[in-house]
Amino acid sequence: MPNIIEITDFNALELDVYARLSENQLLNHHEPEKGLFIAESPKVVERALDAGYEPVSVLVEKKHIEGEAKEVLRRVGDVPVFTAEFEVLTKLTGFKLTRGVLCAMRRKPLPTMQEICKGARRIAVLERVMNPTNLGAIFRSAAALNMDAVLLTPECTNPLYRRAIRVSMGTVFQIPWTIMTEEQSQWPEPMMDEIKKQGFKTVAMALRKDTIEMDDPRLKEEEKLAIILGTEGDGLMEETIDGCDYTVKIPMSHGVDSLNVAAASAIAFWELGK
Repeated sequence: MPNIIEITDFNALELDVYARLSENQLLNHHEPEKGLFIAESPKVVERALDAGYEPVSVLVEKKHIEGEAKEVLRRVGDVPVFTAEFEVLTKLTGFKLTRGVLCAMRRKPLPTMQEICKGARRIAVLERVMNPTNLGAIFRSAAALNMDAVLLTPECTNPLYRRAIRVSMGTVFQIPWTIMTEEQSQWPEPMMDEIKKQGFKTVAMALRKDTIEMDDPRLKEEEKLAIILGTEGDGLMEETIDGCDYTVKIPMSHGVDSLNVAAASAIAFWELGK
């Protein structure tokens, strides 16, 4: 049976995770093993549970206890389930809950880059992608369009930020990923070399003249490809592009010179993930 707790005190410490802690506080850089994240909506929470993430507590609109949240509550065991009417929850969290459910969950230790790449044929590498909406959209495209894993440089937004999870529709729990931390190595070198040692040819998505077509037969013939996309606005660093085996530019019309990185990722994953 769910451990239902009616909210009577907005200042209860147990509610800090939903109402008062910042994303950086949830991440808990100093003690990452104690880090938390928030999954929002029944479908996203279930995908996190399917991936083995441990729930800490749930915040649910009262009307959803026997409705859309019923299956989630069945699966979370006896963790605290905080509940109230819609108006109370909106006042507490400051925004409307997607389908009336939030779940605080424990983070997992990050796997190594080698573990992520093992057995993968196509991977996405994100360099300094900082916007959570873009990051979430890229993950959704990566999962849908045949990417086997995602690698992120340390400057990227964390994929378990609430908005990134929400925009990804929980696909951050369905595709393997890790962050290439400063302690592991530096980007682009020597981590680029490490990716190549894993058997991948590297493809820079960049606005350069010395590019090849996206449907170039050489790309189709490569057994393993790492598709590298850069930060919003500036794109990939010059040293990253120079270190890649191929550079590809998406052809555009009507004088448009670039695409949002999330849109570009979907096109690249569709063509190069075949």
